[in-house]
Amino acid sequence: MTTAEELASVRYIVDDVQAAIDFYTTHLGFTLRTSAPPVFADVTRGPLRLLLSGSATSGARATPEDAAGAGRNRIHLVVDDLDSTVDQLRAAGLTFRSDVVSGPGGRQVLIADPAGNLIELFQPAKGWAAAASTKP
Repeated sequence: MTTAEELASVRYIVDDVQAAIDFYTTHLGFTLRTSAPPVFADVTRGPLRLLLSGSATSGARATPEDAAGAGRNRIHLVVDDLDSTVDQLRAAGLTFRSDVVSGPGGRQVLIADPAGNLIELFQPAKGWAAAASTKP
């Protein structure tokens, strides 16, 4: 069993979550972990976890215009307690690229690395926590 901490998670914004599930599982050898169309699904292949986010997810919201690259793709890191993580990073002097936002699957905030690459810190909602941390 692979836990979320052992996976590299990448969020892809998709127009049709079910079509994305079908594509990755049928054609590219991914395994379905979580299926909640039209909002969200995640699929894995080895240590790669693709987060397939539909337009209703908080992950599909546009990043701030001043964010480097102005894209929405980013590394996705699961945290146990988003508020304490934000407090620790603010105390360390890090700059945030968004406010904390909530969506159907949990809460998130964006930070950037020194080169401006976005990182999403994500705390799953209680009902989604098991899906984010264990493989069925």
